[in-house]
Amino acid sequence: MALDSLGYFGVRARSLDDWTSFGQKFLGLQLIDRSKKTLTFRMDDRRQRIVVHEDDVNAGDRAAFMGWEVADAADLDGLASTLEAARVKVARAPRATVDERRVKDLIVFEDPIGNRLEAFYGAEIAADPFTPGRAISGFRTGPLGMGHVVLNVESIERLLPFYRETLGFHLSDFTLRPFKAYFLHLNPRHHSFAMVETGKSSIHHLMMELYMLDDVGQAYDLAQGEEGRIATTLGRHSNDFMTSFYANSPSGFFVEYGWGGRSIEPQNWQPVEMTCGPSLWGHDRTWLTPEGRAQARALRLRAAEEGMREPVQVIEGNYTLAPGTCIWWDAARKGAVR
Repeated sequence: MALDSLGYFGVRARSLDDWTSFGQKFLGLQLIDRSKKTLTFRMDDRRQRIVVHEDDVNAGDRAAFMGWEVADAADLDGLASTLEAARVKVARAPRATVDERRVKDLIVFEDPIGNRLEAFYGAEIAADPFTPGRAISGFRTGPLGMGHVVLNVESIERLLPFYRETLGFHLSDFTLRPFKAYFLHLNPRHHSFAMVETGKSSIHHLMMELYMLDDVGQAYDLAQGEEGRIATTLGRHSNDFMTSFYANSPSGFFVEYGWGGRSIEPQNWQPVEMTCGPSLWGHDRTWLTPEGRAQARALRLRAAEEGMREPVQVIEGNYTLAPGTCIWWDAARKGAVR
């Protein structure tokens, strides 16, 4: 009954026009449908991945829903039974909702703080190729899912048993400074879900991973041309090795736009506390308090002083080996140089 990946994401927005431009021209998503109150976007071969609902009353930085994928009908029934045994209220979605999500079947339930979660199987595959809204190489999805989602929470301890013991997420790692955060995986993506203890209850960010580093750099250029678009500067994470920046979305949460995410072996993975901080370099977080930003900067400078380095994560065909021989580099690869 295990969850496989993050399958789709629902957004509330006060203005569909803002999301039309942000989704197409900035993120590079493909706009599929637009009605009076709804937008749907593609990012790969799936019929839809992101659904935006216009909501003047409840619009804000809480997700409308998060859709988690399972393999088949048997797994969906198994999950429903597990949730009911844990005294979590579960409902079969009406046919109209199932059709709106472009899946074969789904169930609806809430986590302990009221976030709407949906589990589904049988996502519809589009008949035509993905056509991005601007010139990008495409998004890394497939069995890894559409990316990851991170929540702002008041208490991680309140939610951790639900996500780990009831839903079956596995701990990747955690950090306690400059903020408390736990990262959890379902598949080889380093994390599909995470929680940051900020004292709020909302979506922190949604991550999208691109195939090419240049896609991220060019989006960063676009973001620098818009006042207030950048929420976190370009940097590289110390746990999933993602090179990314964070953009303010029209709905108030961040979108992490990244490249080079780490793949893990879930069956052999051992979680650890990340004491070096969340980033090897960059990622100045404007949303932190001045004290938090100073602490985060101190951790990055310490990482630099200690010569922390991590291999770049690439996929086949996504790199070219540089020619030449370097005695220093050969020694560094063997661990003789830090």
